[in-house]
Amino acid sequence: MKPRVAAIIQGRMGSSRLPGKILADIAGQPMLQRVFIRTSRAATVTETVFATTTDSTDNPVAEYCDYSGIPFTRGSLYDVLDRYYQAAKEFKADIVVRITADCPVIDSALIDDVVNMVIGNWGFDFAANRLPPPFHRTFPIGLDTEVCTFAALERAWKEATEPQQREHVMPYFYEGVELVTENRSLQTGISPRGFKVALLHHTTDFGDYRWTVDTPEDLEFMRQVYSRFDDRDDFSWKDVLDLVHNEPSLMEINANVKHKTLKDIDKRALK
Repeated sequence: MKPRVAAIIQGRMGSSRLPGKILADIAGQPMLQRVFIRTSRAATVTETVFATTTDSTDNPVAEYCDYSGIPFTRGSLYDVLDRYYQAAKEFKADIVVRITADCPVIDSALIDDVVNMVIGNWGFDFAANRLPPPFHRTFPIGLDTEVCTFAALERAWKEATEPQQREHVMPYFYEGVELVTENRSLQTGISPRGFKVALLHHTTDFGDYRWTVDTPEDLEFMRQVYSRFDDRDDFSWKDVLDLVHNEPSLMEINANVKHKTLKDIDKRALK
């Protein structure tokens, strides 16, 4: 029997740098709709779900999902690990895919590549196409995909206690892991907690390319990208790559934005 793969997209209105961004318009659709559609195209994904919070500020998100027919759950505002666990349990997931709602050029083929590391014969508990420093990333920021088994997620949900483990969902799996390079596209390792980890790479390093939305500059960049594709959403990440290489001035729009790190915890959660 094929495993049930749930892609869970996390998002809320209270972004610290760009409040309300997930409902911001990109070429006639809210950003969360763009992310939902692109994620849903992944062949390995059984169901795509939006996971927002129970906070009243996220009522518009729930209303939009309900109106648009997007399956959704509501959970903890700051304990995002719990939000994922509850959503995964509700939708009876065997495999959980973590996507964030600020990545409107997320790529279905890359999602499939990461999922296949967990559902295939590899036996990985967790796989990703990027990990935070000190690990090195080679895919553009904004194509981030993390995948784990439900069993691993449940263990993390029970055991993880540190704020960054709860807010960033999956650090519990890879903290302290030493990765071995298998080839130019794959590193593997076993974490100190016993999780079998895989990190996928692109053979050419594009890890400093910024294709996520966290500031007004990022949003303008994405609007310009979509306009180049006639406001469609069926382009691939390599189409975007070709675009920014042909029009390098596009990447100047958000070139000065500093990317958040794993150490960036929403201070509101600590009050």
